[in-house]
Amino acid sequence: MPSFDLLPGAEGSPVILHVPHSAREIPPEVRAGITLDDRALERELDHIVDAHTAELAEAAASSAGVTPWRFVNQLSRLVVDPERFPDEREEMLAVGMGAVYTRTTHLAELRPADTDPEPLVERYFRPYAKAMTHAVADRLAATGRAVIIDVHSYPTARLPYELHGEGPRPPVCLGTDSFHTPPELLAAAREAFAPCGEAGLDSPFSGTYVPLEFYGVEARVAALMVEIRRDTYMAEPGGPAGPGLTRLTRALAALVDAASR
Repeated sequence: MPSFDLLPGAEGSPVILHVPHSAREIPPEVRAGITLDDRALERELDHIVDAHTAELAEAAASSAGVTPWRFVNQLSRLVVDPERFPDEREEMLAVGMGAVYTRTTHLAELRPADTDPEPLVERYFRPYAKAMTHAVADRLAATGRAVIIDVHSYPTARLPYELHGEGPRPPVCLGTDSFHTPPELLAAAREAFAPCGEAGLDSPFSGTYVPLEFYGVEARVAALMVEIRRDTYMAEPGGPAGPGLTRLTRALAALVDAASR
């Protein structure tokens, strides 16, 4: 199967809904390098997967007045995490969660600590980054700007791997970047998600994804991370979605429409 999908939106839309952590799929050759047994791996996926976020993005795209583009990871973040820095800049290396994880959410061994990440980075990380870079460049060429809305979810209770989990855990956490998150995009997100409860800022997760080619240098690329607390729309961990997903769909569609103007 492909490791990611770019799903076209309206040619005049600058918006890309990025869904990096929704999948559970792990290719057999990658599974062979993971030390967890099958039952433990399923439990880990329940904790680490941003369940139902691909469905949320799809429903919001269908509801929006101007259909956004969608870039969806089809493989689990346990293969590679496309949102990590692929080098020593990545602070999550401290807990074994760089681009290629060696530790679980509960800090147990996922892969041997001496695993060479390069084969997985070359096979999966770099093609993903290249394709996302091209998708953003295409929106810049077509509309003169790009707006990346990064769609995530997070657990109600702090997990041991979280480096900054001691702060507030609001129903919606908006992750920002000082260069790429303009005030009007943040204001639009606060308004859109107001019906879903408090929208906090950069806690327990901060920052947002921008392809490295544009990061910190291309002001026409705006970006915002939307982290949704899982108890607001699903049974934790890894359970079915509930009625809260409908409310979130309306909110995300409203944000897409605001960002498209």
